[in-house]
Amino acid sequence: MPQIAQLAEFASSQIFWTLVFFGLTFFIIGRGMVPKVMGTVALRDQQIADDLAAAQAARDAADEQEEAWRKRENENRAAAQQAIAEAKVKAAAKTDKKLATAQAKIDTKLETAELAIAEARANAMAEVETVAAEATQDIVSRLAGAKVDKRTARSAVKKALANG
Repeated sequence: MPQIAQLAEFASSQIFWTLVFFGLTFFIIGRGMVPKVMGTVALRDQQIADDLAAAQAARDAADEQEEAWRKRENENRAAAQQAIAEAKVKAAAKTDKKLATAQAKIDTKLETAELAIAEARANAMAEVETVAAEATQDIVSRLAGAKVDKRTARSAVKKALANG
């Protein structure tokens, strides 16, 4: 076969040009492009690490701000609760004072009313005694035909009311 016979003649030339081509490829890609790509990858990795560090710092700052906010919120809530408690105490004191004043007025009116009732009762009893004494005089004069003076009739009515 003639192709096999030509193999020795062309093989060294093909091996030479293959080595030249792979050598050039190695130096162009391996020494030129790969370091640039690796630099870009390293730069990207560094940028990602920096971004992660910045994000962690921002998260830590946010956590600190949230903790400070919670502390302020709890202090404000406690202050509000204290203000509410003080307002309740003041309102209770005012209410007690108003109730005491109202109770004093009611007690005064009650005493006045009791005195008026006692006076009206005494007047009514006096009137009842007078009417009863007159009725007694009238009844005795009609039934017995005798005359009874006012003093005796009053005395009898008082005795009857005291026993009855």
